[in-house]
Amino acid sequence: MSALLVIDKLRKQFGERRLFDIERFTLEAASAYVLTGVNGAGKSTLLRVLAGLEPAEAQALSFDGKALALAPYPGAMREAVGYVHQHPIMFSTSVAHNIGYGLTARGAAKAQVDFEVAQAMAWAGVEHLRASDPVSLSGGEKQRVALARAKVLRPRLLLLDEPTANLDGAAREQVIALIPTLIAAGSSVVMACHDPDLIGLANVRRLKLRDGHIEYR
Repeated sequence: MSALLVIDKLRKQFGERRLFDIERFTLEAASAYVLTGVNGAGKSTLLRVLAGLEPAEAQALSFDGKALALAPYPGAMREAVGYVHQHPIMFSTSVAHNIGYGLTARGAAKAQVDFEVAQAMAWAGVEHLRASDPVSLSGGEKQRVALARAKVLRPRLLLLDEPTANLDGAAREQVIALIPTLIAAGSSVVMACHDPDLIGLANVRRLKLRDGHIEYR
């Protein structure tokens, strides 16, 4: 298995408090990880740093075999890294518009956008919600729409912050069932979570953020 992302001496500080100081952070290509740790350990912040949404310091960074700098956040990673918040923000338009927004912003032709959106809605089981305003959706439906919106961009690395935290019953099971298909499609997936069913998924590696350091399990 080849390394997709390697960061040496990754540090994040808030004033006098150093949230994490990671000697080497490595993610393999087409692999799944759960990121665990106590509340306040910095899991969400680490995901936001990897997504370019929070600044941090790094001595060296390699993505897909190419040496890059973490700051300013490299364009190659902006194109290849997706991030899904546990409370996804959506436009008050339609489900189809939200899923296709990223492709449209990248300049994809309308025919391609329509095709990719239809495929993603079928994958996420939300075809019947095509014209719905996301404000009317349940938590589970919003999470599946957010995953579909990320999937159409074919991310090399997908970062999921507590993807099942606010779900229960069938909604939670539907989201969990989508995760292995993302990995099978070639994405590396990192999930910050406490969900034992996500942690217990087959072939998922565990990263534990403890006292500012990463433990690989």
